[in-house]
Amino acid sequence: MQSKILSCDWGTTSFRLKLIDVESGEVLHKIKSFDGVNAVHNEWLATKKNERVRLNFYRSFIQSQIKKLNVDVSDVMVIISGMASSTIGMKDLPYAKLPFTLSGDNLNFEKFDADNFCKHDILLVSGLQTDVDVMRGEETLLLGCDVDDDALVIFPGTHSKHVIIKNKIAVDFKTYMTGEFFNLLSTHSLLAKSVVNDNEVHEKAFVNGVNDGAANNLLNASFHVRTNQLFQKNSAEENYHYLSGLLIGSELNEVSESNQKNVVLVCAENLLQQYITALNVINQNQFTINTINVDGALIKAHIKLYHHAKSVI
Repeated sequence: MQSKILSCDWGTTSFRLKLIDVESGEVLHKIKSFDGVNAVHNEWLATKKNERVRLNFYRSFIQSQIKKLNVDVSDVMVIISGMASSTIGMKDLPYAKLPFTLSGDNLNFEKFDADNFCKHDILLVSGLQTDVDVMRGEETLLLGCDVDDDALVIFPGTHSKHVIIKNKIAVDFKTYMTGEFFNLLSTHSLLAKSVVNDNEVHEKAFVNGVNDGAANNLLNASFHVRTNQLFQKNSAEENYHYLSGLLIGSELNEVSESNQKNVVLVCAENLLQQYITALNVINQNQFTINTINVDGALIKAHIKLYHHAKSVI
């Protein structure tokens, strides 16, 4: 019986591959690189080859990454989630649609058998859509989250996702471009000259930003980053955290208005404290806050998908 899987999280800008023990969930080996789907897609375009061989180009890349683990992984299945199933990925798979069960029964995926291009069976997982929104990657993470029957699950990031769970079924979600807006405003706007990242924690400035972001129009409040400096209310270092709080507060404003009782934060360490702080700021004893580590959720999800695939393929 197969006891291991290769768990691949292939995003737009990063590639993560882990050898996982199926029974224990232990990470046995792992590699990480900046060979995201976008970079590999650009390499593929540079070949100017026929679209029919695009899939094999990506599969050859995956095989090259598996070799870097430098361990015997013969016959181990690769499970890939993220942007690999998008228009710039190895194959564009159609999105699954809501409602979405947390068992993964209605998730779209496709299996590719091992051959000379990649000596491993590959299970490619697709994304999820509403009539106006899409996600790729977070739907897989949902499968690895043990949530209550009803909850709001938040995935912070460049494009944060808020997923509404009813009776253990995802019934709606929204995307918030929080991380991308922060990058644009802090590096490519007028505000760039008013913020400096000193890698220190300026919690007071951050909390002030959360409060202002939750209470005011963002297009107006964001200009206060500039006037904070002009009127010497904040240093540039404090302003950096004020701007972060402003955007996160704006993102989370709807949470306080949603009458949610259970908020689940699925987050990596780099954003965990900001979102916990921000949620506590806007929470008026309205909801409980639980956290789930994003890496652990992905491992659980890929193991679940492995067992599911074995039963249907």
